Amino acid sequence: MKKPNFPSFLPSSQRRVAADPAGAAAGRKSPSVSSRFQSLDLLATLVAVVDSHGGVLYANAALEDALGMSRRSITGALLQECFTEPALLENALQGASGNQFAALRYDAWLKRLNHDALPVHVVVAQTDNPGEVIVELLPLEQQARQEREERLIDQAQANKELIRNLAHEIKNPLGGIRGAAQLLQMELETRELIEYTQVIIHEADRLQSLVDRLLAPHRRPHVVGDVNIHEVCERVRSLILAEFPKGLKVVRDYDTSIPEFRGDREQLIQAVLNIAHNAAQALGDRIAAGDARIVFRTRVGRQVTFGKQRYRLALELHVIDNGPGVPDSIKDRIFFPLVSGRDGGSGLGLTLAQTFVQQHHGLIECESVPGETDFKLLIPLP
Repeated sequence: MKKPNFPSFLPSSQRRVAADPAGAAAGRKSPSVSSRFQSLDLLATLVAVVDSHGGVLYANAALEDALGMSRRSITGALLQECFTEPALLENALQGASGNQFAALRYDAWLKRLNHDALPVHVVVAQTDNPGEVIVELLPLEQQARQEREERLIDQAQANKELIRNLAHEIKNPLGGIRGAAQLLQMELETRELIEYTQVIIHEADRLQSLVDRLLAPHRRPHVVGDVNIHEVCERVRSLILAEFPKGLKVVRDYDTSIPEFRGDREQLIQAVLNIAHNAAQALGDRIAAGDARIVFRTRVGRQVTFGKQRYRLALELHVIDNGPGVPDSIKDRIFFPLVSGRDGGSGLGLTLAQTFVQQHHGLIECESVPGETDFKLLIPLP
């Protein structure tokens, strides 16, 4: 995409709307305006308060970051000049001034300094004060991400209820089947028939083990203590390299400034191990070729929104592999129980990992293309 010609933000005095001296005066960021709209800085979405002609009265911190401009530079500029099609916002502001609607929505492209234009969903709404209009910009990528996160959370909750109910329904008849097979085995004398009862008992035990694994996250108490995420990564790294000693390189890319946080260390080890073990198994061909790689990358995210909440700081732990990627047929279902892209896989590893991370008020996301799969664990930090 061709980079847009971003408007040069002139000094405020040169950007006022000449036809509206009162609006121009209001455009100067007075303490009253600043104090009234200060809470907008807490929002993750991009928000501007403008006058009826589009002159910016207030821009929140998220809009500053998106435009790559300071609030002082933005204040007083015409917001419509920040779009590739200024007429759309001008028409919306005219409609708002004429009380033609309570809120108007449309999609547009926001110009950014030294960056490509950003696709946004624009919401224009009136405020209680005449001559003031709130313009909210939701980056379409962010909106899609939030919707995906909400689906993951709802999906995990549905999975939890399904697993609990299904496991309890299976356990009772399973115990009866195993007990009956044992009693029958005691009455049999021929070796061939005893082998059949042993198959029944063995398969019943296997199903019992599966049910126990399904119920494990909900039975095990949450043991909270101080957790160093790099100790978790090192433990998982040693386990993976012990199982795959040749052909696989596990790379450390740590931000050592990440603080400790309160959590269940063993649960987090199991969550990261499940993801890393899946990655290692998917790297079978590359391990044979000797160029398989898994990267543990830790970073601190600032002002991060996930799980319908905004956090000042959050841990971002990436487990990245250079394997073939997640099959398209299961990309949207990889956290469902019993869904696996590998022959013989139980389909429980990622389900349990998501459950463990959500018990830390976090979330696991996945981005996958052939040659790179990135599982990102997000956990709030104090």
